Amino acid sequence: MAISVTEYKKEEQILKKVNKLLGNTLDDLGFEVKDDQDKLVEFKKMMWENASSFDEGESIQVMAATQMEAEKVFQKKRYFDKLCKIRKKPYFASIVFKADDGEINNIYMSLTYLKDKNENNILYDWRSPICSLFYDYEIGPCSYTAPGGTFTGELKRKRQYKIENNKLVGVFDNDLNINDEVLQEVLAEESSERMRNVVNTIQQEQNKVIRNIEDNNLIVQGIAGSGKTTVALHRIAFLLYRLKNLTSNNVLIFSPNNIFAEYISDVLPSLGEDNTLETTFADYLMSFVTEFESIESFTDFVSRYYSYKETYPELVEYKQSNQIITDIDEFIENYIDNCKFISNFKEENNLILKDDLNEMLHDRYSNLPLFERLDEMADKLSSNYYKGSSKKAKKFLSLMQKNSNFKKEYKEIFVEFFTSDFCKYKMTEKEARSYINKKSINYEDALIFAYIKGSLEGFLYEGTIKQVVIDEAQDYNKLQYIIINKIFKKADFTILGDINQNINPYYHYDSLEELKDLFNGDTKYIELLKTYRSSPEIISYTNKILNLKHSNAIRKDNNKPVIVRKGVTDLRERLVEDINYLQKEYKSTALITKDDREAEEIYNLIKDDINISLVDANSKFFNKKLIIIPAYVSKGLEFDSVIIYNDRNNTYKKNERNLLYVACTRCQHELIIYN
Repeated sequence: MAISVTEYKKEEQILKKVNKLLGNTLDDLGFEVKDDQDKLVEFKKMMWENASSFDEGESIQVMAATQMEAEKVFQKKRYFDKLCKIRKKPYFASIVFKADDGEINNIYMSLTYLKDKNENNILYDWRSPICSLFYDYEIGPCSYTAPGGTFTGELKRKRQYKIENNKLVGVFDNDLNINDEVLQEVLAEESSERMRNVVNTIQQEQNKVIRNIEDNNLIVQGIAGSGKTTVALHRIAFLLYRLKNLTSNNVLIFSPNNIFAEYISDVLPSLGEDNTLETTFADYLMSFVTEFESIESFTDFVSRYYSYKETYPELVEYKQSNQIITDIDEFIENYIDNCKFISNFKEENNLILKDDLNEMLHDRYSNLPLFERLDEMADKLSSNYYKGSSKKAKKFLSLMQKNSNFKKEYKEIFVEFFTSDFCKYKMTEKEARSYINKKSINYEDALIFAYIKGSLEGFLYEGTIKQVVIDEAQDYNKLQYIIINKIFKKADFTILGDINQNINPYYHYDSLEELKDLFNGDTKYIELLKTYRSSPEIISYTNKILNLKHSNAIRKDNNKPVIVRKGVTDLRERLVEDINYLQKEYKSTALITKDDREAEEIYNLIKDDINISLVDANSKFFNKKLIIIPAYVSKGLEFDSVIIYNDRNNTYKKNERNLLYVACTRCQHELIIYN
């Protein structure tokens, strides 16, 4: 709702005052930062020149003082950078909150805070407790919780601003109505090269996920276009603001592929935070499964299925199943039970009895993984025979290995499992070796190999990681979550996914709520049921693919029906015509095929007629303006317009409907399907 002329002029004056204060603050802070940096350089120089005159205690004190001063300068510089980010658009919304004691607070919301010379808040960081009122309440009674307690009162006004280059170009008063003018304006915008922050349009259901600090772990089931990834990134920004001693280096995001990682790379910096650590599950495994030069990516793994290159799909399904976890656990338990030392041995003049070693192996150190037990035993023996020294630990370890019936050879143990009676899909030794006697290991085998290795020697514990975010959670099987939990024992998790967008053909969840028992601490399951990406026409079409009833489309009708092209005679001419039309109408267009082979064929068909990029799972950078991309690589991305193509000899089968659903739900405004 537009405001009166008088109110508009008042807001213009407020913007002028804020701009002046912001400019003055930046000037003063810039000089301070420069001066502090110069002083710090001089201080470090002095310390270096006089280092020889300090005793050890003085050196430690001086180093601590230097580090403290450096941190102060760093924090001041970070704040300066944040103010620079809001220079042309200092705030985006405001609320008027009347507390129960009668005090009226006029709160202007920004990406960071700004104070005047009297230390009064002029701008509030959107993550501050009182700003939650903007996202959570309509006009009327309200409350918010802050470190000082719970505060109640009345929300008198909610106002949003459109500011461009420090000029006020739009002001709207609104309630919580999801179809408010600002949200619809944002939804109507064409998509950008990378994902953007949405602090001005966060919705109530999204805000509950972003600001949740009561639960250790969150599992978020969100339909296509519900903003799962956006919510996850804003949640990270909120946690960095709210939790003491949490930095970007303490947060790890598991992304589905490298393209997706690039797509989200601007969001946290636009919110004034550093990008976090990021990896794919296959890339992370490489640090642990060092017996191979490379590990197949998840995208290449599913590509084998959808392009019909997988010779033994039933075997892969077993390797991905919950059943194999039980089978491996039983095999490992039996394997360890049968491990023993088979002979006594001497180390110089020290006689080491096999019975003593077996007692240590199976009783005294039985709480440790098998090969960790050997390390502890070697240290203990060295300490016992060499007056507390560990200098002979390696020698004892070598002798123990020579006089035992088991070896730290994981490839052999892998083969032993698949040729044992514990394996429900028993192989010959030759068949089992064919999966590991190569430089690269298949994705599904890497998971099993990592689990066997971790069970026998312990997993790499990552104590510095305090928050883990897993996107596209539905594509991870239970074994992966068990491995992740063992690696990040002390971390809290934010898990986001959509069971309807599962592209792992071998593993399915009836509900992501099934994951609740896999994590330590309080775990909350939340659903996001509104979709902001696609038009109602596209949602209606995609619902039919999976027989869904998602009716909560927030984007207004655009009167662009989904076009289905059948019996096309000149494919090249028709595709080029459709692409040219979409490019005139929109900023970004994707031609999404079923698999890599099809993508390459279509690319070769039209590349001489039109400037188009071919994107695959190994691409790290791409221009979103016009691309050809396989469906299983397009996950998490969105485009203004989409053309879905599959060859008549390569149709989506009944058990591949989820992949087609993923492809179609990438589209915001206009969808054309060649079928």
